[in-house]
Amino acid sequence: MTVLDLRHHKADYGYDGDYRAVSAPTVATIVGTVSAGLLASAARSLVRGKPVAAAVTGGMGASIVTAAALFIRTTRVGKFEVWAEILEDLRLRGDETLLDLGCGRGAVVLAAAKLLPSGRAIGVDIWRADQTDNSQQNTLRNAELEGVADRVEVRTADITDLPFDDNSLDVIVSSLVVHNIPSPRARRQGDQRGGPSAAPRRPSRPRRYLGDPLARPPASRARLDRRPSPQPGLADVVGPRVGHASGDGNQALLRSPKTFVG
Repeated sequence: MTVLDLRHHKADYGYDGDYRAVSAPTVATIVGTVSAGLLASAARSLVRGKPVAAAVTGGMGASIVTAAALFIRTTRVGKFEVWAEILEDLRLRGDETLLDLGCGRGAVVLAAAKLLPSGRAIGVDIWRADQTDNSQQNTLRNAELEGVADRVEVRTADITDLPFDDNSLDVIVSSLVVHNIPSPRARRQGDQRGGPSAAPRRPSRPRRYLGDPLARPPASRARLDRRPSPQPGLADVVGPRVGHASGDGNQALLRSPKTFVG
């Protein structure tokens, strides 16, 4: 299985975003209407001999269109390219048990499952509207389309209270999820056994944890380095040489696995 293989997929993984308050079709309608209106206004201003107004409104409209295009590429293509490289870099044996925290429709967990012919890939989620049509049924359907249903398990579970035994996992992955834990204080409290849980409890001692690669600048995603761990209990850390970590969310998770990749 090559990086190119992992970049290609047969299933539909929807569009990322928080659609709890405003649905994805409504967001698309608003973006399209506003950008079209700005570009039309720019054209009118140009015809009327108002180049400055045309430049301002045209620039705003073009910026919105560009941002929308970049978002679509990232959610439909870019994230698969990033995770293909990272998963390949793990050099998995193929018999590991892997857990994806907040798996959504399965973009990461199903790509990882392709590298686990004799292993197990488990995805957990609470299935809120962080993606279009985010549901357990759609994830299982995608597993069938990708040909990995025999090695994939999908559960409804909160990452703040994971239903797994100690020493039951080899690798933990997570993409664009940790930031949903409410606050740095809650994340720190959640890592304490005796306190309220607002960060993933230690379900095992996995060998590796992959953080949110898309939460980092492109330059930091492109340059990964292995270095000694700053956290107790970690053998080493694989992460970007430039840029910065995504804050206390990842730090809370770092205390559990032996290796962090992200």
